[in-house]
Amino acid sequence: MTGQSRLGRVEFVAMMAMLVATIAFSIDSMLPALPQIGAELTPQALNRAQLVVTSFILGLGMGTLFTGPLSDSFGRKRVVLTGAGVYIFGAALAWAAPTLELMIAARIVQGLGAAAARIVALAIVRDLYSGRDMARLMSFVMMVFTLVPAISPLAGSVVIDLAGWRMIFVSFIVFALASNLWLALRLDEPLPPQARRPFRRAAMALALREVLSHRTVRLSIAVQMLCMTTLFCSISMIQQVFEAFFDRADSFPVWFFMMAMIAGLFSLFNARVVMRLGMRRMVAAALSVQIVLTGGMVLAFWFGLLPPAWQFPLYIAWQTSVFAHAALTLGNINALAMEPLGHIAGMGASVIAAIATVGSVVLTVPVGLMFNGTPMPLFVAVLIAVAVARALMTRLAHSEEYAV
Repeated sequence: MTGQSRLGRVEFVAMMAMLVATIAFSIDSMLPALPQIGAELTPQALNRAQLVVTSFILGLGMGTLFTGPLSDSFGRKRVVLTGAGVYIFGAALAWAAPTLELMIAARIVQGLGAAAARIVALAIVRDLYSGRDMARLMSFVMMVFTLVPAISPLAGSVVIDLAGWRMIFVSFIVFALASNLWLALRLDEPLPPQARRPFRRAAMALALREVLSHRTVRLSIAVQMLCMTTLFCSISMIQQVFEAFFDRADSFPVWFFMMAMIAGLFSLFNARVVMRLGMRRMVAAALSVQIVLTGGMVLAFWFGLLPPAWQFPLYIAWQTSVFAHAALTLGNINALAMEPLGHIAGMGASVIAAIATVGSVVLTVPVGLMFNGTPMPLFVAVLIAVAVARALMTRLAHSEEYAV
């Protein structure tokens, strides 16, 4: 049998959320460790510690190009479990890494393995659902998954206090073992053998050409890349902003938890509203709001319009809006891109995620290295990204392929 015959919808959502949450856990729990990693492995250039985050995302983006097609050929479960083995190997290598360069290489390997959990989870959802129902279910997945990034910095700080920052990589191994054992025991294979595609170069090239032939898919990928850039820029710089600009490094995990939890409510809001408004309108509205909020922050900080006592509360409100913006855009824009690709869901998910993720890393790394002790580089980068994304959504609205 195939599909989720042994699973109720609640358990299915929780399982998919755990798989996708591997990504957030692998990124956000590292944030409290960045000062110690910088001091130990790159004391002459502390900003380079951010590369521990972005290198993982780079490996993630590279891996997504292959995991989808592999799952189309060999089945979803087999590829997820193999990816978990690669992820665990990368985590073990990072635990032992004596230099920043080796740690960056290990994090790339870890990201390559995590790509299977991310992409194949999306393909599994697309195997079983479509259209706005898929978008609604993905919103619930994102809502449950929000709990993991919310508690990840707190968990990371506890691990650091008890056993040192390297033990965070051991927690990655435990998390991967638990989530993948759950999948192995409870989920029936959702892709039957007769629906699989041969893993051949010619077939991959044909599928890739088909994915990129859709104007809606191309525009959706570009918008997703820019929305991911706003999220990754803020994540890569948030700990430094707390420490260097606001002198609140000790309270960072608690504030991060509060912001992520509030932002998670917007996933629930999206799940309720997207069925009425549609995915395209939700993304366009979220981008418009973010342009106004971020433009206000740029003006306020650039011209010194805020009294010192107001700067931190407004930054917290703005950063929360960035997290909420991700909840309102990423699931919807991904569902938009996937809608025409049900017959090649694995390849479609891979191409979309690979281009969007690698592109967002290319944009994020230079922004992170521009950190100058203030949040201004972050504000400006986010404003540019959301403004361009909103312009692309206007073009997407005129697409004649479909309107959802």
